[in-house]
Amino acid sequence: MSLFRRVLNLDQPASPDLPVEPGAPLPQVPAGETASVRRIAARLGSLPPARARFVAAFAYLLGRAAHADLVASDAEAAEMRRLVAEVGGLDHATANLVTDLARSQAGDFGATEDYLVTREFKAIATMDERERLLRCCFVVMAADDEVDATESWLANRLAEELDIERPDLNRIRAEFHDRISGVRDVRRYAAS
Repeated sequence: MSLFRRVLNLDQPASPDLPVEPGAPLPQVPAGETASVRRIAARLGSLPPARARFVAAFAYLLGRAAHADLVASDAEAAEMRRLVAEVGGLDHATANLVTDLARSQAGDFGATEDYLVTREFKAIATMDERERLLRCCFVVMAADDEVDATESWLANRLAEELDIERPDLNRIRAEFHDRISGVRDVRRYAAS
């Protein structure tokens, strides 16, 4: 069998990049490679391309936070608009357009796109900007006055994907302590 495989060149990998070590890191995705970020950034023609990618990824990830519980409420959308306008320095109409597109993209695409956009944001953002994004995600998730278990899980996942250390995540989470549903449940149980 070995001679047969050698003669037909079946022992050679299909690509020089194969086989891949199971523990090897994933290859870097060049900035602007995700379809969602490209679509949103295209609407930000007035911004320099690098800044447009940053704002597009930021907006998409806010949309991911809004859709964590599978329902993006009007209150969450309003917070997204405010934050996108503030971070992007956008006028009201552009912030509305970007927010609506980000909500649509985040709702239509699955976990793979979510991960790729998060990885792209991590590559183009400083640690302070990543922590600011996580804080803004909490603001969006808490817009309806409660961060439920699914939203709390997403915050953990985002922190992990953005390489935000647990103590920093906990510091940010503490700002929203009174809105976390699990904390409220424990308090109600203790009071009864």
